[in-house]
Amino acid sequence: MPKFMNEIDLSKKRVLIREDLNVPLDGDRVVSDVRILAAVPTIESALKSGAAVILMSHLGRPEEGSFQSEFSLRPIADRLSELLRHPVKFVRDWRLGFNIDFGEVVLLENVRFNQGEKSNDDQLAKAYASLCDVYVMDAFAAAHRAQASTHGVSKYASLACMGPLLAAELAALDRAMRSPSRPMAAIVGGSKVSTKLLLLETLSKRVDQLIVGGGIANTFLAAIGKPVGRSIFENDLLDVAKSLMSKVSIPLPVDLVVAKKFSRHAVAEVKSVDDVGSEDMILDIGPSSRAKLVEILNPMATIIWNGPLGVFEFDQFGEGTSAVGRAVAFSSAFTLAGGGDTLAALDKYKLSDRISYISTGGGAFLEYIEGKTLPAVQVLS
Repeated sequence: MPKFMNEIDLSKKRVLIREDLNVPLDGDRVVSDVRILAAVPTIESALKSGAAVILMSHLGRPEEGSFQSEFSLRPIADRLSELLRHPVKFVRDWRLGFNIDFGEVVLLENVRFNQGEKSNDDQLAKAYASLCDVYVMDAFAAAHRAQASTHGVSKYASLACMGPLLAAELAALDRAMRSPSRPMAAIVGGSKVSTKLLLLETLSKRVDQLIVGGGIANTFLAAIGKPVGRSIFENDLLDVAKSLMSKVSIPLPVDLVVAKKFSRHAVAEVKSVDDVGSEDMILDIGPSSRAKLVEILNPMATIIWNGPLGVFEFDQFGEGTSAVGRAVAFSSAFTLAGGGDTLAALDKYKLSDRISYISTGGGAFLEYIEGKTLPAVQVLS
């Protein structure tokens, strides 16, 4: 079993914490600080313990080995200082050495500027490890990547452990996937079955109801012979859709919201599932389908949600996502939501604070549910 940060005496220790501070920026302005806020309790806990706190994170996808100002973590340091109400020093060239006292916080520059980060280079991992007495992996969203700052450093640090945020993410996922209360439903939206095929296969064996939305639902509709017009669907996966429907209950729409073009200004029209025209694009589910899904979700004891049910970014095609979101949020079930679009929908409809647990991970969230091993978690064991 891995060690946990709260089990370790951090007093007078140099503590290196890998967080996920990969947030959207507009110039030097942080657009959304959700991930920064999630990391604050871990940092505060280490500070209260009397540690010298060194933070590292990635931001975006810069070209490795070179500095690119648009991917600098300096704006993150400024925002973190405000949230902590504590100065955060920013160190760009950390290999040249830097001073830090106990009770101070330092944020290192973007780890993806370092040559060898993605390839999990041993020398870089050793350099990270030399900075600390204790290494804390707390970045769930990066736990599915075996990189120098998430995986390699654990092998060379004097002591490596799991941070509170990572531990909380795994506990929530384990509750939903390994010992769920029944009945259980999963909602999977997105544009393509192919990108979430393993997720759908895994969930089909575990849930009582599997709700599909977006372009994924179109492939299932086409599989049962319904017209989908000019909508996104995958013709080569119709047999896969049929196979999944033979394994688990997958309720499909009975009415849809369609338009002749994909546009914020497109005119929305409600049609029966049998009346979709050759020029129509399916962009949301209709009112009868919304009511049907709400009725299905009401008695559930566990609900996992990943992906919207329509093009919710355009208000006229957002009612399906909004209705299902409210059903999830006001359910008495244990509810777990993850994925960037899902979080954006929860934020838009002001439902975030009613979800039992919101995962800050994207790819890691999906891979864990799919049953894959997360390298950065495994190495801690």
